[in-house]
Amino acid sequence: MASEFDNKAVSTIRTLAADITHQSNSGHPGAPMGLAPVAHILWSRFIRCDPKDSHWPNRDRFVLSNGHACALQYIMLHLLGYKLSMDDLKSFRTLDSLTPGHPEFGHTDGIEVTTGPLGQGIANAVGLAIAGKNAAATFNKPDFEIFNNMVYCVLGDGCLQEGVCAEALSLAGHLRLNNLVAIYDDNGITIDGDTACSFTEDVEMRLRAYRWNVLHVLDGNTDLDSLVKTLEEAKTCKDMPTMIRVKTTIGYGSENQGTASVHGSPLKEDDIIQLKKAFGFNPDETFVVPKDVQEAYDGYRDKGGKLHSEWKDLYSKYSKKYPDEAAQIDRRLAHKLPEGWEKKLPTYKPSDKGMASRKLSEAVLNAIADEIPELLSGSADLTGSNNTRWSNAVDFQPPETRLGNYDGRYIRYGVREHGMGAIMNGIHAYGLHIPSSGTFLNFVSYAIGAVRLSALSKFQVIWIATHDSIGLGEDGPTHQPVETAAALRSLPNLDFWRPADGNETSGAYKVALESYTTPSVLALTRQNLPQLEGSSIENTVKGGYAMIEDKEATITLVSTGSEVHICAEALKLLKEQGIKARLVSMPCFRVFDLQPLEYRLKVLPSGHPILSVEAYTTFGWGKYAHVHHGINTFGASAPYEDVYRKFKMTPEDISSKAARVVDAFKNSKTPLVSPIEVEAEFAK
Repeated sequence: MASEFDNKAVSTIRTLAADITHQSNSGHPGAPMGLAPVAHILWSRFIRCDPKDSHWPNRDRFVLSNGHACALQYIMLHLLGYKLSMDDLKSFRTLDSLTPGHPEFGHTDGIEVTTGPLGQGIANAVGLAIAGKNAAATFNKPDFEIFNNMVYCVLGDGCLQEGVCAEALSLAGHLRLNNLVAIYDDNGITIDGDTACSFTEDVEMRLRAYRWNVLHVLDGNTDLDSLVKTLEEAKTCKDMPTMIRVKTTIGYGSENQGTASVHGSPLKEDDIIQLKKAFGFNPDETFVVPKDVQEAYDGYRDKGGKLHSEWKDLYSKYSKKYPDEAAQIDRRLAHKLPEGWEKKLPTYKPSDKGMASRKLSEAVLNAIADEIPELLSGSADLTGSNNTRWSNAVDFQPPETRLGNYDGRYIRYGVREHGMGAIMNGIHAYGLHIPSSGTFLNFVSYAIGAVRLSALSKFQVIWIATHDSIGLGEDGPTHQPVETAAALRSLPNLDFWRPADGNETSGAYKVALESYTTPSVLALTRQNLPQLEGSSIENTVKGGYAMIEDKEATITLVSTGSEVHICAEALKLLKEQGIKARLVSMPCFRVFDLQPLEYRLKVLPSGHPILSVEAYTTFGWGKYAHVHHGINTFGASAPYEDVYRKFKMTPEDISSKAARVVDAFKNSKTPLVSPIEVEAEFAK
């Protein structure tokens, strides 16, 4: 149970939070001060971690969903002995410090996921819990419980108001993730003030409706014993995740406690003086950690190290008894794919039957699913349309439902694209899986917040995005994503793939599965595509290549996906007119950009005009082409052949435009320079 010392430790956390935000003159002191008791009880009694090895596979995971309260997490990491010094705390929110304004994975030791956009963190925690359940069901043996970690997440009123949170909580309840404990910091304050202005729902009733175990602590400011008892009770729940509503006072101890003024603004100096006096600290001193508090946290660190050492001994015995399973765990932790897996990728000849690239994607999944057991896939209620489920897939479901098992590798996300994206981020963060899931490309827009965090965090998340253009036809402009590609291509560290045939689809998967630090979106067609002459996996992995070459060409057509074969037909029409032309397929802009300049200039050379052709907005093509043929409006509802004719995406239309482009540039007295060469000059 709690002691007077625990109160001293809590006061230490509170005063450090005040000092950190005051020194930087930036940040959110209120939530860290209010949550200090929760944080101390969690790390002193419950969270199993080893600060000397923040990547221990069976560590408990902690997620701070209300990431603006990151001063609290940084304090705890420092006290526990992670690679975060007192000078790092003093550098809070300064340039290039290890304590940025919101938690960032890969930047600060001990941070599991990047949080800040509200609701994302709790959805990440659901993904971590799914990954933990799958790891345990896959690798644990009756005499060896290798994976049994818990996932703890702190979230606030803002998280609970975001839609992504609702999606994730709903799925977690359905999946009965009893390894997940969420702690709701119910302080009744958001930036706009009292939550009475906008958020008056009964959260406990809502979570019960989601099939969560719901507990509460009515005094989270001082009743440490209740925090201990309630967290113990949460760990004993066997058949559902647990939400603990903890009533706290934001900015506890401040003269302005319980008000919005302590939410996002540092405490004033006179307020900090009275705060420290009230908690028994010297107001003339800053960034103080009493010796006995630090010694206690050193003890918590050592306890975690001992638990880790015991686990390593257990794993050593497991490795001897179950060498194949251990070898797979080690390989997956090292982020190495099975040797020779790529040999299973399907390849195609021009004489092979034409297929929709969504079906070509299904062929890849069927070929590699058994080869890459870390692939944990799924779909947002569109399995039959996006063809994401391989033939022998088992659903990830609670065993008692008889719908599947926890060692299943296919997740039924339901109609929850944003939740799905954020959950996949959590699955990746666990460290043992490659998450992928399907929906229509248009609905990836629903999840753009999660996609952005995948790219920022360098998380390997694969979106199988079918029905990729006006080619889906009759569903019309509400479903035809003419602008989505431009938005996704604009994201740093994201590969947007639009393969033109079977070889390019296989090549896109090859790069996506080998890119551990880059998320990918594979845009796939509903309509059939022919297998093309000149395509290959080897060419595709370069992001762009000359599919049809002509050294005497007076124009280059560059295209992607379902328009590539139309451009190939256009080249035949141009030839009949005496116009020599080249065709470049560019399935992935970013991967092409990573190629050497010499190669890129060979693919898109200077000397003649380059015309881009794509059934999307032309936005972004200026980087590669001089003239653009696209759709700078929304689509239309009709059979896809009619829609393509309406928007002049036929061989006749494209060849006509190409001829006009050749004619417009043929008398130019200034040599035409490739946009690639222009950009390279400015990049010097």
